[in-house]
Amino acid sequence: MSEIKDTITIPNIHLKSLPDDFLYHLGYSSSDNLTEIFGDVKFVVIGGSVNRMKSFAHYLSSVTGDEAIDLTKTDRYIIYRIGQTLSLSHGIGIPSMSILLHEVIKLLSYIKATDTVIIRMGTSGGIDVPPGSLVITDRSYNAYLEEKQELAVLGRRVIRPTKLDSELARQIRASNTDTEYEAILGGTMSTDDFYEGQARADGVLCEFSESEKFDFLRRLKELGIRNIEMECTFLAATASLCNLRCACVCVTLLDRLKGDQVLISPSEYKEFNERPQRLIARFICQKLELVGEKLHKVPEMLGETTETEKRKCADKDGSISRPSKRRREDVTS
Repeated sequence: MSEIKDTITIPNIHLKSLPDDFLYHLGYSSSDNLTEIFGDVKFVVIGGSVNRMKSFAHYLSSVTGDEAIDLTKTDRYIIYRIGQTLSLSHGIGIPSMSILLHEVIKLLSYIKATDTVIIRMGTSGGIDVPPGSLVITDRSYNAYLEEKQELAVLGRRVIRPTKLDSELARQIRASNTDTEYEAILGGTMSTDDFYEGQARADGVLCEFSESEKFDFLRRLKELGIRNIEMECTFLAATASLCNLRCACVCVTLLDRLKGDQVLISPSEYKEFNERPQRLIARFICQKLELVGEKLHKVPEMLGETTETEKRKCADKDGSISRPSKRRREDVTS
């Protein structure tokens, strides 16, 4: 008896009538040889920052031995393939991420991907957790503190439940071996903006008092919400409707019960940003059964490089990405 695999479900029946589906923001078409280009994708890792996802691609390459292949075709989002993993940027907030998610899920369906997992990594504001902690989302709340995603469609409110795979979240958390910071399961609130929607009093507009702000933040804590970001609800609602397992792993840059502004040093910011990358890389390695020596190298974000390699691999912000190794055989072969 053959093994039953999870296949992607596309609820939109209108796609069947398209002779060719052009994924405008990715630069690919359903008539392209997508299977040859993208291969057998098992992990899709997305994050807001271009440099973060480029860094993750090269980092994962250094761990697995798979070449980090740049498949970017537009100036909207970057796409890297590292073996059976895709690393993509999605910009800031649900509007930008939703565009990427629609087109990536369609792409996955066109290559007939099975048992694929989507993981978002990012930064967030913590709720009563130390800066630098990792929060793996187990419940996804909107800004009204409901486990729902709301979208305006044809002038009407469309409300969809935000469903996350609790077993996947536990598996990712269990992959953590770092002891210098916490990796916790907790609720995540997603908002439509960085300032007022997140109860910040340091934007150009603020019509609430400090006491009202802290009353609200303490309410989040009581609900089990441990961080605030701007994307998780759409990811949870959309992935579940398409029969895709998904997770959200964010590092906290500050404890919002102690302030509004991110005041950590550049070196702390760099280290904090690397933590979700290390955890997700460990999880992927364990799933691909790349254990032993390779897995123990995961905490080393960047190895030594020559001056020439540093110049070639320097990101726009000056950070260095380790050059990719020669590609080893695909794990599917």
